[in-house]
Amino acid sequence: MLNKFPLWKNILVVLLIAIGFFYALPNLYGEDPALQISGTRGLEIDAATSDRIKAVLDNKNIAGDYTLENGQLLIRFKSTENQLQAKEVVSKELGDNYVTALNLAPATPAWMRSLGMHPLKLGLDLRGGVHFLMEVDMDEAMKKMRTQLVNDFRTELRNKDLRLSGAKSEGDHIEVSFRDAQTRDQAMAALKKSHQDFTFQSIDQDDKFLLIAQMTAKKLSDIRTNAVDQNINIIRNRVNELGVSEPLVQRQGADRVVVELPGIQDTARAKEILGATATLEFRLVDGNADVSAAAEGHVPAGDEVIYDSRNYPVVVQKQVILTGDHIVDANSSTDENGRPQVNISLDSRGGSIMSNFTKDNVGKPMATNFIEYKVVVDDDPNAPKSGDKDYKPKFKKVEQIINVATIQTRLGSSFRITGIDSVKEAHNLALLLRAGALIAPIQIVEERTIGPSLGQQNIDNGLKAMIYGLVFLIIFMVLYYKGFGLIADLALIFNLVLLVGVMSLIPGATMTLPGIAGIVLTLGMAVDANVLIYERIREELLAGRSVQLAIHEGYARAFVTIADSNITTFITALILFMVGTGSVKGFALVLMIGLASSMFTAVTACRAIVNVVWGGRNLKRLSI
Repeated sequence: MLNKFPLWKNILVVLLIAIGFFYALPNLYGEDPALQISGTRGLEIDAATSDRIKAVLDNKNIAGDYTLENGQLLIRFKSTENQLQAKEVVSKELGDNYVTALNLAPATPAWMRSLGMHPLKLGLDLRGGVHFLMEVDMDEAMKKMRTQLVNDFRTELRNKDLRLSGAKSEGDHIEVSFRDAQTRDQAMAALKKSHQDFTFQSIDQDDKFLLIAQMTAKKLSDIRTNAVDQNINIIRNRVNELGVSEPLVQRQGADRVVVELPGIQDTARAKEILGATATLEFRLVDGNADVSAAAEGHVPAGDEVIYDSRNYPVVVQKQVILTGDHIVDANSSTDENGRPQVNISLDSRGGSIMSNFTKDNVGKPMATNFIEYKVVVDDDPNAPKSGDKDYKPKFKKVEQIINVATIQTRLGSSFRITGIDSVKEAHNLALLLRAGALIAPIQIVEERTIGPSLGQQNIDNGLKAMIYGLVFLIIFMVLYYKGFGLIADLALIFNLVLLVGVMSLIPGATMTLPGIAGIVLTLGMAVDANVLIYERIREELLAGRSVQLAIHEGYARAFVTIADSNITTFITALILFMVGTGSVKGFALVLMIGLASSMFTAVTACRAIVNVVWGGRNLKRLSI
């Protein structure tokens, strides 16, 4: 029979629309001003700390709703005034070992969150957030590169049985010394083949025969460019690992990076995410050294003293076996005794280096050195401060031995490090190593907190535009198409709800101001599909077709035109999504979802309602 859907199809339409309504519901609950409190370097918030914070806030008559989960404490407040007062009190009470960050926590009920129901994530232009301008320390990047090259030269020449008496980095060149000119000349010939981006020069100096390797201008430029590009990728990985939605990370100038994080009101947590420069070094422990004498300054040549977490000195060789640059994966777990550990996977080159080294050093102790770079505050009152045009940050290298273990057997690309204090610290270390060690320290030279008030104004204006447009379309469709116009209006509402529901369901999908424009555009295109169908039905009625045949032909013949129009627009939106970034990508995503939902609501859902109201009836007139 014409214009009758089977029961399963009607049920499917109702079910899909109901799911759209269901997942759009969390957007009705809004957000609560909140404080998110977490520990630094793996320190967890326990019940005792939570009670201590609650007692302090109760003493100040600041009421809140407390949730302790995964070692972090979330406190919700009724007003932003209470939120700001609480931050000041809590920060003073806890000190530097904890991060107290302002946040906006979704007010979605717990039962909804347990079903994976979350409100739409809003972009920086709607929700507010933080904007950072960061600068890469190029001096440290060049220093690390020269140190790595010195080690590479040593290894390469030794593999060719060319004995050298020393190698060191001097300024922007590397100096290698030999005992005779013949060996030096052989080394120059070997290095020229494998290092074509260097210029080599031989110098005779007293009883030394020197080989000077100078980096070309192109090599220097490539190192600087790669340092920024690799830092950008690493920062993006860190932000993605920590779940910040729709971040913007892009290069600005020669050595600066712009980072925008929507939804973060406080810079403290963001700084911890972005500024961490954690990496590892593996070094051999000098078991023959006198530790007490070394701690007093009598350090053997080729060694240095680094302290562990208990402030106990460890004498290690200066030569680094391997750095964290070769780590491709890291995850935390516990060993057979339940103690935290980090499982490390190396790339092929790193695995080869570790395998060759440990093969010759079984039975010797090897130390894992944890390295961070921290900004040194300049006490000079006349020195440029953060945010000034001429400000150049200075960094201090902070090292700590986190593990000393005896090499029991030859290691390969996978091994583990132990001696970590807590499971949370192991998790954080694995996260930083997995996301990558920054190629060079990076410092925030400018920071701006974008308040949610401007975003709220954008939301209000966008909603007004959408509501005004929707009301106008509803009135027009009812007046022009009568009963069919009312059904088209229902389809518009279904389309909007489906779009919001799907956007809320997709992980990482973010609504920006261009996204609101995409919703308005989608509503217009959805109406366009209904108009094409209804006009085709009118033409069929004027041609003398029966009511049921006119409805059938109207939907069947208009579908081809609607599909062609939507598919071409969908392809354009897909290209925008693939090549665009930030808000452009958000607009494209909204448009693609809107096109799919409008095809469903305008063609299938509308047809189902039409079939229920007018289908299978012997009608002489039609309300169109």
